[in-house]
Amino acid sequence: MRGALPVAAAAGVLLLAGCSQSDGQSAVPGASAGGSSATAAAPNGLLTVPHDADEETRKQYLYQNAIAGCMRAQGFAYTPHVEDAGDVTPLPIDGQDYKLSKEYRGKYGYGFSYARVVYPHDPNVIGSETTTDDEHPNAAYREALAPAQQRAYDKAMGEWRVEDGKKLESPGCRRAADVKAYGPEKPKAERDREQEAAKAADRAAQQALDGDPQLVSLAQDYASCLRAEGITVTTTQPTSISDMVKFQVNNQAPADGWENLDKETARTKLAQEIGTALKDLECGKKFRAAYFPKLAENPFVGAGG
Repeated sequence: MRGALPVAAAAGVLLLAGCSQSDGQSAVPGASAGGSSATAAAPNGLLTVPHDADEETRKQYLYQNAIAGCMRAQGFAYTPHVEDAGDVTPLPIDGQDYKLSKEYRGKYGYGFSYARVVYPHDPNVIGSETTTDDEHPNAAYREALAPAQQRAYDKAMGEWRVEDGKKLESPGCRRAADVKAYGPEKPKAERDREQEAAKAADRAAQQALDGDPQLVSLAQDYASCLRAEGITVTTTQPTSISDMVKFQVNNQAPADGWENLDKETARTKLAQEIGTALKDLECGKKFRAAYFPKLAENPFVGAGG
């Protein structure tokens, strides 16, 4: 992946440590939305590439170091930072691990909507205030700059703009670093061929899953169970039904937005969501036990997890 660690609004020299959690939050075993940063650094402040790093990880280190060198040449500080992907564990929402998912859903529901209001600082909640991204280490530095310096910083880094519906990046340190770490961008014709090949493979995987007799039968049983629980069923496709209820719940945003929802109301709504999420988990238990092994054999990325 080119530019695997983008730094879109980049900026902060230090990671803030010791952030407290409120509301009696406790971590769900096996669940973590965050990761640990690489700390090995050379005397010049650049990251030292681990000797056992694979090729993709090595390029990520080169990319971050190239940004740092470029920004320093422009007169700005930049702390290179690589997330340790090995320490990042996906939140157990999808039901693949029944036991962990039951524990997670029993507290957070689907972990996105009302849970954000009830547990605003809990890293096990998607979109919580503690959720970080790859540019977090440099946020504090940029925010400390005067407005004119922030604009100059963004220009040096390379700014994003949308043109004809496409997200484009102006020349800057990110683009230069991307070329240095990953090489020149492939010709458009070659990129188009690769994208078409990936889409074809994805379609083939979807057809294999949606046409699997066992999964089709189990999906029908899953749907019947949901209907018996009073839950609306909008699809019985094996590649869609596992996430159907989750998407329905997460799309029911309050008219005034999540930020204006009071915590007491959110607690009541979250309790209802938890009930729905657990019913969904139970109804789909047999289906998911069969689906995920077959998904591993036919990787399909067209649907959410």
